[in-house]
Parts: sequence; C-alpha cells; structure tokens
Amino acid sequence: MNKFLFGAAFAAAATFAVPAAAQRAPQATIVVVDTGRVFSECTACRAATAQLQTMVQQGNARAQTLGQGIQTEGQSIQQGIQAAQAQPAGPARTASENSLRQRAQALDLRQNQANQEIQRLEQNLQSTRANVSRQLNDKLNPIYITVMNAHGANLLLDTDATLAHSPALDVTNEVLAALNAAAPSVSVTPMPQQAAPNPAQPTGR
Repeated sequence: MNKFLFGAAFAAAATFAVPAAAQRAPQATIVVVDTGRVFSECTACRAATAQLQTMVQQGNARAQTLGQGIQTEGQSIQQGIQAAQAQPAGPARTASENSLRQRAQALDLRQNQANQEIQRLEQNLQSTRANVSRQLNDKLNPIYITVMNAHGANLLLDTDATLAHSPALDVTNEVLAALNAAAPSVSVTPMPQQAAPNPAQPTGR
C-alpha cells in the first residue's frame, strides 16, 4: 500500500514546473565623470557662480547696513534711558521715558522688519542656487546617456565614487564640451513658482 502512495506522491511532484535559471546581468562597461570639475568649469557654471557670489556680497552688505543702523539706534536709546534715570522725578522725566519707550517699540519693529528682509534674501539665494542646479542637471542627464552610448557603456560613475580608475575611462572632457554646447548660459533667478490651482467654481442649477 505504501508503495503505491509513494509512487503517486512522486508522480504528483514531477508535475510541478522547474523554475528557469535567473537571467544573468550583462557585464558592466563603465565610464567615469568628474562632476565636481563639470560644475566648476562649465561656461554656464562659471557665469552663474560669479552672479551668485555677487548676490552673497550684496546680501552681506545689506545685512551689515541694517545691523549698524539698529545698533546705533539701540545705543542711543540706552544712553537716553541712563540720562532719564538721572533726572529727578517729574513731568520732564516722564516725557523722556515715554519718548524712549516709543523709540524702543519702533526699534523692535525695525529689527523684525530687518530680520524678515534678510530671511527673504537668504531664501531668494537658496532658490536661485536650486534653479541653477536644476537647469544644469536637466541638460546633463541626456548628455550622460549620450556619452555612455558613444562608449558602449552601461554604467556611469562619479569619480568621487571610485577608489581608483584608469584615465581611459574618464569622459569628463566630453561631458564638459557637450554641456557647454547645450547650455552656454543658465537663468540665475529663483525657482519659478507654480501657479496655484483655480478654486472650484460652484455649478449652476
């Protein structure tokens, strides 16, 4: 009886499909690119970097101007407080203290406005940097594919991701030349703002 059962079980097992061997990945053909050099030497990169540095310098100068004015006013108010405290109690001292209180409130408002202005300048700078990077990457991505295909490569690595490589694998010059041709300049402006969706209109009956 057991003989027939084992035979039936073997026959049933034999009907299962044998999985096919996994398809082997193609052998890697690698080229490398020095992206640090690309972003520092491309024509558009150099021009954009110069403009961004000017923006940084202008922002620092504006922050310094605002800070000096606020500091000067703060010192003047402090001196006024000390002078008022030296006065005898009376209408004159009260008037001085009220004036100083108003000046201090105005200075607080001025400080807040200055902070907001500097924050806007910083946000504008960050957005501009992001927009420059976006434009360059949009041009570089198809260039990478084109250069890979030209060399019959199926893998492109940044030189920073390698410990060592043969100079013959380096395609940085080709990428640079292609990027200079495709993007001789970029817009050094903040990221374009997406238009807000129109609110749903009520449907008429």
